[in-house]
Amino acid sequence: MNRRDMLKLGLLGAALPVRGFAQGAKPLKIGVLNDMSSVYADYQGIGSVIAAQMAVDDYAQKLGVPVEIVSADHLQKPDVGVSIARRWFDNEGVDVIMDVPNSAVALAVDALTTEKNKMLIGSGAGSDVMTGAQCSPNFIHWTYDTWSLGHSLGRALVAEGGKTWYFITADYAFGKSLEKSAADAVEAAGGKVLGAARHPINTADFSSYLLQAQASGADVIGIANAGDDTNNTLKQAAEFGLGNKQRMAGLILNVTNIPSLGLKAVQNVKIATPYYWDRNDDSRAFAKRFAEKHPRHNMPNDMQAGMYSATIHLMKGMAQTKSAADGKKLVESMKSIPTDDPIFGKGSIRVDGRKLHPMYLLATKMPEESKGPWDVFNVVREIPVEEAWRPLSEGHCPFVKT
Repeated sequence: MNRRDMLKLGLLGAALPVRGFAQGAKPLKIGVLNDMSSVYADYQGIGSVIAAQMAVDDYAQKLGVPVEIVSADHLQKPDVGVSIARRWFDNEGVDVIMDVPNSAVALAVDALTTEKNKMLIGSGAGSDVMTGAQCSPNFIHWTYDTWSLGHSLGRALVAEGGKTWYFITADYAFGKSLEKSAADAVEAAGGKVLGAARHPINTADFSSYLLQAQASGADVIGIANAGDDTNNTLKQAAEFGLGNKQRMAGLILNVTNIPSLGLKAVQNVKIATPYYWDRNDDSRAFAKRFAEKHPRHNMPNDMQAGMYSATIHLMKGMAQTKSAADGKKLVESMKSIPTDDPIFGKGSIRVDGRKLHPMYLLATKMPEESKGPWDVFNVVREIPVEEAWRPLSEGHCPFVKT
């Protein structure tokens, strides 16, 4: 995604007003903050902005909520993310920041959001501390978190015979949280963790980490990173032949990764996710529309679909409060309304800010089964809400009494 493509779409920091509302009505202003140019650019990036704008186009007039969207690239740096958020809040009238992949950036922006009594919705952010020890009454965690991914996949693979694990982990809050969640689930199911190798974000050469994992003799190599780091890990693992003797568990692998990898590189892999584009008629309809708008005609992943879902519910909350001046009050309004949309169906937002919906266990297709570059998974089973998310009592959110 280059600057020219973004300018063509009018999405590089540009306001996108909703037409058809009364003159002078103050719009809800949303800032989509994510990685537009680096390791996560394909996994959130411009796709998250497109998904949010689709929600506005579909629902804003129906709900009577005028909306503007701006976007920016946080460059994977917490100080840059906070600087953008501060400018948006203080000078540009942004009410709500959304997406924020890279949990270190998200946590820094969350602190500022709480200080300013604004609102943050995490779709790309993953660390489960955001509804745990570092929870905020100004934050909602929408699409997934590290507890859900780690526990869902850890339990499933131990049950299939993957008793010993070794992790290759991104060395920041998200990766460490993802590794811990999977490790806890593995050990609770009777498995054993043999060790971990941690790498900087946006690493090109994973050979030393893969050799450590190979030497461990673990049944399963848990890949606790995301985006292009996951792609590079799996590509190089296939070159070393690791998948022939050890199982690769892509803890945050999703549909966006697969076309550049090819199905041969991810055989016998399972993932946990709340959304897959080909699961039902509603998911397919949204995906078709999204792909038509995307510059490279990508299908949406779960985090981009989550942006559509979250934006719909945000507008419902705004329709109830009539104002976004008090971020905490807007969050409370959203929590009070049952969630219901074409992406995740019916659900709710828990008192700690955790959005609740089913997860799904998927398995990669055999190459001969696939009918195209995006036809990559079979749905194995639904993971119900009570299994998919950390119990409220175990999160230790400071403002929640359990």
